[in-house]
Amino acid sequence: MIDLNRKTWASLIVGLLFSAVALYFTFVNIPLKELIDYLKIINYWWVIPSLVVALLSYVLRVFRWQLILLPVKKTGFWSAFHPVMIGFMMSSVFPGRVGEIARPAIFYKRENVAFSKVLATAGIDRVFDAVALLVLFIYILATVSIDPSLDITFGDYHLTPALLDGLWKTTLKFSLALIGIICLISFSTTREIFNQIILKTPDMLFFAQQPLRQRLREGLCTKVTRFLDNIAVGFDIIKSPLNLALGLALSFALWWLLGLALLLMTFGFPGVEITLLQAMAVEIIICFFIMLPSVPGYWGLWEAGGVFGLMIFGIPATEAAGLTLAYHFFHMVPVIIVGIMSAMIIGVKLVKTVPQETRD
Repeated sequence: MIDLNRKTWASLIVGLLFSAVALYFTFVNIPLKELIDYLKIINYWWVIPSLVVALLSYVLRVFRWQLILLPVKKTGFWSAFHPVMIGFMMSSVFPGRVGEIARPAIFYKRENVAFSKVLATAGIDRVFDAVALLVLFIYILATVSIDPSLDITFGDYHLTPALLDGLWKTTLKFSLALIGIICLISFSTTREIFNQIILKTPDMLFFAQQPLRQRLREGLCTKVTRFLDNIAVGFDIIKSPLNLALGLALSFALWWLLGLALLLMTFGFPGVEITLLQAMAVEIIICFFIMLPSVPGYWGLWEAGGVFGLMIFGIPATEAAGLTLAYHFFHMVPVIIVGIMSAMIIGVKLVKTVPQETRD
């Protein structure tokens, strides 16, 4: 389900650069022998309950996607579960984050529904994640106590309490703007106004001849309005307050589970003591880091986010690195295994099978 075209290779190269830089600045001051010695004294039995809790978060993701898919098609648990897990597996193994397209592509092929609408639901799924992350990030930064003398360097940058204070305020403004845009696109009346403005945009190009304006209107502008209409299908969930509340509840619950999974891991790591709220903060910081281009599996950026997130709460660099490496490895491998099993069960071949509609 992967096409290693020029764009994919470019994404891989950029990701390698980002990951290499992140790995360098994260581990440059951590003695390798000290890190290896620390990894030898960890109580790995705590991986088991941590992994169980983390896998439960994927079950909540499936429930949420089933909810978002309702305007497109009522879907059974396993029909949603397999594409979700295959998507996460592919993003962990292949470059270019093709798992984001793989999930809707698999569902489209198996359920015979419009690909653009399924793609929109996958996008809305990410919006729910973003809203939950932003809200939790704002709350945590506004309430969690951080050492006022904190000063963590990352290359030429310094992470200080003042920077974090400004960051949560900026995030709050961004979140409110995002919610406003979602509401405007979701309702047909305001979306129609947007569409009309977009379709009339070529008329503002007074220097262009009429045939060119018409081509722009029928080509680019029409595609943009069609994209907004398809996105709105995914946002149909907002028209049901109950479904919207349930979707948000599932979003906050799954991130709470991921925070709990990290907290459970810390019980087996000497020198690491954090609260559940702090563990959730570290999870959120990791997520912000891995939004950047990276190699498959987010190696490098995941470690950078985890180490710096833990150091914010006073965890020494070596212990932070040991926990982050172990947490990443033991939570990534099972997802890959489950994703491969799902692909075998439903007969998905990991070759170029992305539908033509994805290229339009």
